[in-house]
Amino acid sequence: MSRTTPATLALNAAGIAYSLATYDYDPNADRVGLQAAEAMGVSASIVYKTLMALVDGQPVCAVVPSDEEINMKKLAAAAGGKSAQMMKPADAERQTGYRVGGISPFGQKRQTIILIEELSILEEEIFLNGGQRGLQVRLNPADAIRALGAISADLIR
Repeated sequence: MSRTTPATLALNAAGIAYSLATYDYDPNADRVGLQAAEAMGVSASIVYKTLMALVDGQPVCAVVPSDEEINMKKLAAAAGGKSAQMMKPADAERQTGYRVGGISPFGQKRQTIILIEELSILEEEIFLNGGQRGLQVRLNPADAIRALGAISADLIR
């Protein structure tokens, strides 16, 4: 497994401190984020999943804890829209340049609005996808928000 991805290159370019964690990716897992947390032996509440959605037809990236469900109405409102829906997997791959199961909010092929669950800031560190299946980056959530230019918002409650 390569440890250099567009995500790690973006973090390096931004001067963000992070560490890498790997795990055995299970393509048959019902919920990839939960499987990642279990495989790494950490709480699912600090392993964040990257979801690609459409808000009023425009791509949006949402980053939420893997043990939570996103609230589509709150996502739409946080992105300044009226309605939201999940992006089709093939469209998400084209938008980001990553494969589903390995989509990182960092280093995406096309620029988009990125929203991160506001509760992330309460954690010392969180895990985000590192740009390929089985690779996570561990970093401070404030650093992640700054590097992503992300909007911190209530996306789950």
